[in-house]
Amino acid sequence: MGTEKEPVLTKNSDKTPDILKSEDLFQGARELIIRHRDKDYRLRITSLDKLILTK
Repeated sequence: MGTEKEPVLTKNSDKTPDILKSEDLFQGARELIIRHRDKDYRLRITSLDKLILTK
């Protein structure tokens, strides 16, 4: 069995959005910071396994 990881991004030529797996983004953590135009946003996984994005 190979040790190749599944790609994180899926690029499609038909202009559909890229798909990012939350497991790949969080890498075992429960929250992460997304910086957008010099502002930080917190993305976290709740106790009910939902995603919440806050500024």
